[in-house]
Amino acid sequence: MGSYLLVNGHLVNEGTITPADLRIQNGRIAKIASSLSPEGNEQVIDLQGKHIFPGMIDDQVHFREPGLTHKATIASEARAAVAGGVTSFMEMPNTVPNALTQELLSNKYHIAHESSLANYSFFMGAANDNLEEVLKTNKRNVCGIKIFMGSSTGNMLVDNTKTLETLFSSSELLIATHCEDEATVRARLELFREKYPTEDAPAYIHPLIRNEEACYLSSSMAVELAKKSNTRLHILHISTEEELALFETGKAVKDKRITAEACVHHLWFEASSYETLGNQIKCNPAIKDARHRAAIRQALQTGAIDIIATDHAPHTWEEKQQGYWKSPSGLPLVQHPLLMLLEMSQEGVLSLTQIAEKTAHHVADCFQIEDRGYIREGYWADLAIVDLEGKHQVTKGSLQYQCAWSPLEGHLFPASITHTFVSGHLAYANGEFDFSKKGERLLFNR
Repeated sequence: MGSYLLVNGHLVNEGTITPADLRIQNGRIAKIASSLSPEGNEQVIDLQGKHIFPGMIDDQVHFREPGLTHKATIASEARAAVAGGVTSFMEMPNTVPNALTQELLSNKYHIAHESSLANYSFFMGAANDNLEEVLKTNKRNVCGIKIFMGSSTGNMLVDNTKTLETLFSSSELLIATHCEDEATVRARLELFREKYPTEDAPAYIHPLIRNEEACYLSSSMAVELAKKSNTRLHILHISTEEELALFETGKAVKDKRITAEACVHHLWFEASSYETLGNQIKCNPAIKDARHRAAIRQALQTGAIDIIATDHAPHTWEEKQQGYWKSPSGLPLVQHPLLMLLEMSQEGVLSLTQIAEKTAHHVADCFQIEDRGYIREGYWADLAIVDLEGKHQVTKGSLQYQCAWSPLEGHLFPASITHTFVSGHLAYANGEFDFSKKGERLLFNR
């Protein structure tokens, strides 16, 4: 593995922005100092004032392999992630077949070991009838258990109250939940199908079907179950102002038993965006009106929201172009979350150090990831080099997703990702990839 010396950079790390040089050896950060001289045959990269962020750890992606590889593969989406400064991902179990057994989970790890440019972990899936398999999950090398408390793919809706109570009381691992109340969604779906019976129903009805009540009912139930059993609960993709009251503020993430995540699309888009983008931004939970976006953005400051992720969920362009009732939910995002957040930083939504906290530090603390998420000597060198002056336009040709589309096409970002180091490997530099080394499996200090 190559050795590197990064000079004339600005470290964005642990609440400060500091001019520094950084040495990478054997995949890890060997030295951080105000000035370092080259040693041996290490490669020197003059960053010329660019900013060094800890690589983003995306705790919620759908990379579609196995079973849905016409949409995406682990290799294609990991490549897109790395182009965007995302160095590690945690992938969801609703692939085909659903990852509901230890054998199926192991198969996904094998695919990633062979093909993922980024570091990786995979959630074990819970269903109404696989408790025994769930409880076999290794807490050292699996990120957590995923429970869909709302409609999902295949056999993954967990709606049996006794099963939920047993899962929450028995699991030693973090439980991550998708929270939308199934009964509420079904009832409203029926109501709107009567009102809009044809396929050309408008996309803006999506947040009216999957509304605030559906989210709050399910999230509050999850919180209640977690408090009853002192479960380590992480609620994914908060999309409403009402849910924010469920979470503690003013407390370190590592000291919380219940944490919350927001996704970049709920911070970026709001309901008026359906007018121009339609089903491209149809996702679950739905993007809702502007008051929710404002509240979620504010929750980044109060600490009610601990983590920012993407919920990257690609579908083919042809699938998304179907009428509302047939168009699947989900959008591709993993190549651009840092750029989206850097633009929001210029708008005053959050600071550069908060970006590092919400996308790396807090994710590492939340999941107890070993030696990652911070720029520290001895830690793995997972780094995103950012040029705050180098604009990046999203074009079809620049997209790395297999699905080859993005709702951000045409947008000009004020910053760019120039280099991405994954476990000390310079995986991406100025538009070029080096596939000679794959990412590492994440480990957890539990």
